[in-house]
Amino acid sequence: MELYSKKRPSEVLKITIECNDEQSEILIFKGFSSCLSNATPYDPEVELIPQQANIVNIDILPSPYDPSSPKYIQKGLSWGQIEEIFRQVDV
Repeated sequence: MELYSKKRPSEVLKITIECNDEQSEILIFKGFSSCLSNATPYDPEVELIPQQANIVNIDILPSPYDPSSPKYIQKGLSWGQIEEIFRQVDV
């Protein structure tokens, strides 16, 4: 996902995950990930999406991201749908 965001710097990925019965939102922009619902670890090597996490949905938004007035390019994508988009941009 980070590679996709590097190739598409005008877009932001907003991922909603569920892990251990808790939902979290993560933004990925220009190759960097940031957690919106919890603290983001200082170490960029720490994965924000654990292997056991379930991806609830993925949104693609234009950058810059404005949380008070989000605009969507695509909303509510499944993992299968985003994989197809990744293939289209050779990720």
